[in-house]
Order: sequence, then structure tokens, then C-alpha cells
Amino acid sequence: MASTNISFDTIPASIRKPGKYFEFNTRFAVRTLPANLQRMLIIGQRLVAGTVAALVPTQVFSDAQAADYFGNGSLAHLMCRAAITANRYLDLTVVALADAATAVAASGTLTVAGPATTSGTLGLSIGSQRIELGIAVADTATAIATALVAELAKYPDLPVTAAAAMGVVTFTAKNLGAVANQIDLLADCTAKGVTVTVVSMAGGSVDPAISTALATVFAEQYHVVATPYNDQTNLTTLRDHLDAVSGSMEMRGAVGVFGFDGALAAATTLAGQVNHGRVVGAYLRGTKSPAYEIACAFAAVMAYEEDPARPLNTLELKGISAPAIDQRLSRTEQENCLNNGVAPLEVGPGEKVQIVRAITTYVKDPQGILDISLLDVTTIRTLDYVRLACRTRISLRFPREKLSSKTPPKVRTELVDVLVKLEELEIVENVADNLSGLIVERDLQDPNRLDAKIPCDVVNGLHVFAGRIDLLL
Repeated sequence: MASTNISFDTIPASIRKPGKYFEFNTRFAVRTLPANLQRMLIIGQRLVAGTVAALVPTQVFSDAQAADYFGNGSLAHLMCRAAITANRYLDLTVVALADAATAVAASGTLTVAGPATTSGTLGLSIGSQRIELGIAVADTATAIATALVAELAKYPDLPVTAAAAMGVVTFTAKNLGAVANQIDLLADCTAKGVTVTVVSMAGGSVDPAISTALATVFAEQYHVVATPYNDQTNLTTLRDHLDAVSGSMEMRGAVGVFGFDGALAAATTLAGQVNHGRVVGAYLRGTKSPAYEIACAFAAVMAYEEDPARPLNTLELKGISAPAIDQRLSRTEQENCLNNGVAPLEVGPGEKVQIVRAITTYVKDPQGILDISLLDVTTIRTLDYVRLACRTRISLRFPREKLSSKTPPKVRTELVDVLVKLEELEIVENVADNLSGLIVERDLQDPNRLDAKIPCDVVNGLHVFAGRIDLLL
């Protein structure tokens, strides 16, 4: 039997006093893989009324807390609501931003014409929230507009304020910036003699830069980051942040999510501008839910799934409004999304909005060649977890290890065990076939360094099944 050099951490070899000495060694206690709890980060604007200052990372556990921390109806509040609705068990942190100093508020109008010749109901949707107002016979346009503003005052969590004058209700976004242009206004009226005309929210400009918020949390681990901003500048900043925190030096793997509800051509163009394996663009055309709520719901659902290799297909985004039938993506349009870095959403049974396939914006490699290596977001999330599992095991087993000729085989044995356990969980596969490629060796330049090459055949998602049915007569 080969001799083993037993090392002690607290019992010195030089002691001479007789006795029986024992120390506790916990390095080999953990034989399982590390947990994969997912933490989510939201970046969104606050209101002055919020009790938490800007750029203070704050954990949020409820809708009411978010309203108190960031201001009722603020962007950050409504993003939290969307996330918690989609995943009530979410580990959620928010970094709030102040409105940009030069920002301009978005605004829209609802013009009422009357008077009413019958009773009825005026329905108004502001984003995904619907408000209804009863109308009596002979109500004038001015009276209806004034009553509507009074009714809206009962909903302090709306993202807009409202004022009435001469039958026109003017809506002004609470948070300044272009992001408020995402808020949809829709109105209908069943009272005869009354018509309502809506001018969409527009004119908002200058969103705050997310760079300061990301710099604030750079040293912390967040697995999924939701941003309300779907412009190229802010998404490029997010992309660079994800590269920095997820790279080989920091090793805090993360993905980012943004939402989009405009034209399909604009969605694919934006995805091409981002083109990154850690950024997902969730797309739902024609929904009343703002794009920032889509982003949060998608990110929260992703954070719920702790198995990194399991596809997110068909998972529901609770709280997100289903678009009208004529706005829903056709099969051809969904294929167009999936071939151009856009993650499409669809409406399933029960009018539930659900994920078709969670792909990233990565389509082409640096040479401009089509590349499917990071098509599905599950791929990069799986690689992040494999790295975590290997790093955790090596850190536990070899916290103060000497580097001798015996060290590489010991390290390799531990890595093999990790890969086998990952295979048991169906996170990687074909471990035995790839073991010859698992190499652990001393570095040729640094005498204190050990290098390893770890083959990782990730388990792919079952996205397509094709069968041929042969007719036999």
C-alpha cells in the first residue's frame, strides 16, 4: 500500500509532550454539488417620495415594500410587482436610479366628446392596469373627464398623474425619460353619444445611465439582471458588465434580460446590435404590459429554475397581458425571432403569456459567421454552474495544498467525481467518453500553478421532435 503523507492544520510535528491529539477536518465533508439558488437584480427609477435613496442595493420581499422604498407607481415599484407576480419566492434586490437631470417626461391625452345619451362605462387601460368609470345619461365631456381624474386618484400605484381641462385628460409619467414611452393607453366606452380618443404616451427622453447602478453592485453576485431600458447604449453597458462579472477573473456568472413590444424588425435589429450570449431580449408584440414588466417577469421565471440545463419552454409569465389576436406572432414570425436572437413569447391556453424558447441575442461570432454555440440561454447558465461546481470542490478539498507530483492526480480525481455527479443530474453527459480529455498538469511557466482542461458536454434541451407516420393499407 502506497504511503500517504498526512498533514495537520493545528497539530504541529514538533510537540514532545505525551498525549493523544485530534483535530477536525471538514474538507472532505461535502461530497455533493453546490446549490444553485438564483438571485435577481432589478435596475429601475425611483420617485422622490421613496424612502430608499438612489444607488442603495435593497432587498425587496413584497409589492408594498417596493412602493414604500421607491415611491408608489415608480418604475422600480412596478418592475418589482411584475417580478414578484411571476415568481413569489424570488430572491430580489433592487438598485434604484434617480431620473436623469435633463430628462423630459412622457405624456399622453384622452379626449372625451359628449354628452352621453345613454348610461354606460368608460374603460381605460394604463399599461396593464384597467380602470372603469360609470357614465350617466346627459353627462358632459367635461364632467366625464373630471370624474375620470377623480377616479384615477384612487389608484396611487399608476405610473402616471392625470389632470382634466375642457374634456381632455392629460397624463404625465411620474418617472421622466424615454422609458415611460413604453406605457400604453387604451380606452373604450359603452355609453352612446360619448367618444374617447387617445393620444399615446410620447415625448419622454433621456433615460439615466445604468452604469452607476452596475458599478455599485459589481462585487456582488446576481444571477439574473433585469433592465427597463431597451436602447443600444444601455444594453451595451449591461453586456460589458456581464462580461466583466462573469469572466475568468471574477467568475460570478450572470445573464441580463430586457423586454420589447414594438415592431418585429426593430426587435431583430436591436438583438443584432447586442449579439451576446448572456443577454436575452424577450419579445411580445402588442401587449398592454410595458416592456419593463415583460423583462422582469421573464427574468423572475428564469430565476425560479435552478436547474441550469432545463429549458424554459411553455413557462407562464404571470401578470403579463395577452395581446390582441391580430398582434400575436405567427409561426413564421416566431421562427424569424429564433433565427435572429429574439426570444419570442406567445399566448397559450387560458390566454396565458408563455415562453416559446429562451434564446440569447448571440447569433454571429466575431467574424460575422453564424454561430449556435450560445443560442439557448441554458448553455451559458450550465457552463456557469459547471464552473461553480468545479471551483467549489477544488476550494474545499485543497485550501492549503502543496504542489508536488502527487497533486495533479488528486485534483483530477476530484474533478472526475464532480463531472460524474453533474452527469447524474443530467447537466453534462458522456463523461466517460471524454475523460481522456480531462488533463491536470503543472504550468510550464509558473512553478506554483496547476492547470486543468475540463471537457464539458452540456445537456441540450429537447426543443424539436420530428416523426414520420407511414400509412399502411
